[in-house]
Amino acid sequence: MVAIVDTVAYLGLEARSVECQVQLSAGLPNFVIVGLPDKAVAESRERVRSALSAIGLSLPPKRVTVNLSPADLPKEGSHFDLPIALGLLAAMGVVDVEMLSHYVAVGELGLDGRIASSPGVLLAAMHAAGRDMGLICPHDQGPEARWAGEVEVIAPRDLLALLAHFKGTEPLEMPLAGEAEEMVGGPDLRSVKGQETPKRALEIAAAGGHNLLMSGPPGSGKSLLASCLPSILPPLEPAEALEVSMIASVAGTLDGGRLKRRRPFRDPHHSASMPALVGGGLKVKPGEISLAHLGVLFLDELPEFQRATLDSLRQPLETGTVSVARANAHLTFPARVQLVAAMNPCRCGHLGDASRACSRAPRCAADYQSKISGPLLDRIDLHVEVAAVSAMDLTLPPPAEGSEDVASRVARARAVQVARYGAEGFRTNAEATSEAIEVHAAPDEAGRRLLTEAAGAMGLSARAYHRVLKVSRTIADLAGAETVGRIHVAEALSYRHQPPRN
Repeated sequence: MVAIVDTVAYLGLEARSVECQVQLSAGLPNFVIVGLPDKAVAESRERVRSALSAIGLSLPPKRVTVNLSPADLPKEGSHFDLPIALGLLAAMGVVDVEMLSHYVAVGELGLDGRIASSPGVLLAAMHAAGRDMGLICPHDQGPEARWAGEVEVIAPRDLLALLAHFKGTEPLEMPLAGEAEEMVGGPDLRSVKGQETPKRALEIAAAGGHNLLMSGPPGSGKSLLASCLPSILPPLEPAEALEVSMIASVAGTLDGGRLKRRRPFRDPHHSASMPALVGGGLKVKPGEISLAHLGVLFLDELPEFQRATLDSLRQPLETGTVSVARANAHLTFPARVQLVAAMNPCRCGHLGDASRACSRAPRCAADYQSKISGPLLDRIDLHVEVAAVSAMDLTLPPPAEGSEDVASRVARARAVQVARYGAEGFRTNAEATSEAIEVHAAPDEAGRRLLTEAAGAMGLSARAYHRVLKVSRTIADLAGAETVGRIHVAEALSYRHQPPRN
């Protein structure tokens, strides 16, 4: 007899069907798992054996063969423990095989029979819902699984509770869907004194989802400005929240089954490797750019990142996805992020400050800034200089306008963009294609002449030309203007220059 339990294997944000086939046959006692298992799956033998022993059962003195089908699909992760254990229990006659055929099972087993959490339960639940099946998952992840919609979820704490449920002696209640994450505010823009131009650039970046680079001396407030960005961004829409939560589920960071409401804000250290930033590794996982999907990826001390690591961001910033190719897998993760970066003008950080003259200037600045490639800079819509804050500015009272006021304007501008691109599927001006932005952001005659002249004088690439149009459209949206005018184009062009190199 072969007992079959359905489970899943995760490939990026896709859950693939896997049959856990368990057979007890005559022969010397042995426990074999086949079907391209990784180390964690191969070690399931000992966890399953101990978990069954903990509930008073022992493996029969037979040959146990577990096949994870399809055999050519790599199987990774400890979530195969539970389906293997259930397959064994069905093969031993403890659980009805027919009853198990209506469920997908995922979960890691402890040596005492407890069912521990494992990454990817939300994806498994959505997969089960798509196949009109139920889901058996760890108790702590039941609320997470309920976000998949109308799917029957069985979330036991241990194997004994699951067996009691199937026997009908102690049925388990359906878990409630997890609560939405609380909107916890970060630093408020009222904490930023002075810096009116950078704050305006931050508002434009938030309204249109544009990439932003801030350059200035140490202590001028670049990191503080970036940390204020989440406080002016609108909360995630329900569909967006599900996208972000799916990525967090695969990464194992969806705490307590709470659905994400805040836009992600990721700020990796400049020592981060390429796989850490774009995804990959021996067991392919989403990187920081995918964990920041529909949110902000903040790169402080931009030139200190390895150049190859920074250049790996060029394609994801353009397409909104990142493809990780390995010998045994080719995975695609979403990566629609808003890049915000900060840098000093040179290594010492005081370029242009006569009181702190650098003996290597201007060569120091040229060497330092050349670590950032031109193609990457071309993908950054807004370049703004953040000047040092004077002592007089610091003694001033907090500004009257805070994050709440700016957030209301950003929300109105984003609502306009959603209505504009509703049929085309874009969320913001930054996401719009070149064709779409030429239709929706066509400037008036004066604006067109200015843009044409500036494109020639500044040597703008085709990409930079369209990015200026996108920023102009966002500025017009903030102003409530139907048509992009000369004044909107002029302001967008003022942010287009690169940080000074001399």
